[in-house]
Amino acid sequence: MSKSESTQPEERSSRPPRTYNRPPRAELSGSDGQVWAMCHIYASYNDTIITVTDITGSETLAKCSGGVVVKSDRNESSTTAAMMAAKIVGEQLRDKGVSGIHVKIRAPGGQNGPNTPGPGAQAVIRALSRMGIRVGFIEDVTPLPHGGCRKKGGKRGRRV
Repeated sequence: MSKSESTQPEERSSRPPRTYNRPPRAELSGSDGQVWAMCHIYASYNDTIITVTDITGSETLAKCSGGVVVKSDRNESSTTAAMMAAKIVGEQLRDKGVSGIHVKIRAPGGQNGPNTPGPGAQAVIRALSRMGIRVGFIEDVTPLPHGGCRKKGGKRGRRV
């Protein structure tokens, strides 16, 4: 065997390429013929973001936010913007055949953020249910510190 023969790559078997034309994974969870998905709502006092994934959370089916549907920055977190964003998401879900959602609501939370969701969270759920999408469970997934970092304000606290 000469040196030139060993440096050439070996020919691989010619198998057909993989195809990824499959239905969304949301269809895996419906035992009664309904297609369920997860709706993640991030509602702060500055914006409302809606993301709908399949049950596993690995594939995004639809997403929209309050900033997409309004012009001015101060209206991004309003209930009106949240309802318009939910309408867009609901139409996308209807096209993909999703009939029900489980909701996870998240507020900013953390060290200094508020632990209560903004005004758009409730408006999103109401708008989606009015569009005929069934709502399963509603869960609060706001990140809360367990002890966490030291609060701001110093040793003697904030002096007013």
